[in-house]
Amino acid sequence: MKTILILRHAKSSWSDPYRSDFDRPLAKRGRKDAPLMGEVLALFQCVPDRILSSPALRARQTTELVAEACGYRRSIHWEDSIYGGGSYEMIAALQRLPDAVECPMLVGHNPTLEETVSLLLGGEGEGWYADYAIRLPTAALVCLDVNIADWTDLEPGDGVLRWFLIPRLVKAIQ
Repeated sequence: MKTILILRHAKSSWSDPYRSDFDRPLAKRGRKDAPLMGEVLALFQCVPDRILSSPALRARQTTELVAEACGYRRSIHWEDSIYGGGSYEMIAALQRLPDAVECPMLVGHNPTLEETVSLLLGGEGEGWYADYAIRLPTAALVCLDVNIADWTDLEPGDGVLRWFLIPRLVKAIQ
């Protein structure tokens, strides 16, 4: 059994209309929500053992704040395919992981992360996205279990939702 964490970057700033999409930083709310979600990981004792993140600024900032808050002390793997790729590239990135990795976390962007979660939960086939669509607001954190021993065995439909949290809910129950 392995666990997959999927985190959408926290709220980004749109204050500079001349800044490229890749270089948008976190907004004030994002700088507060990201460490909050890291604290959730620590509280749940669900600290990833590998982080794969988009290199876009808002994702990098989110990843670094979450990693610090949850106590992640390893290298962060910046993956270009997470910024520009689709859901099948996300699954391929997981399939390339060493089998010793038990709990990776993907940090990236919508709509790709929503599609990836939906694909892992529902599998392929007609209507898979509509039947298993999940909305990920900024800083949403999803935990999936997959009953595999080797990452190369990961296929669409293998995921089982363990939990799904958003900052607004975490703040409401504190």
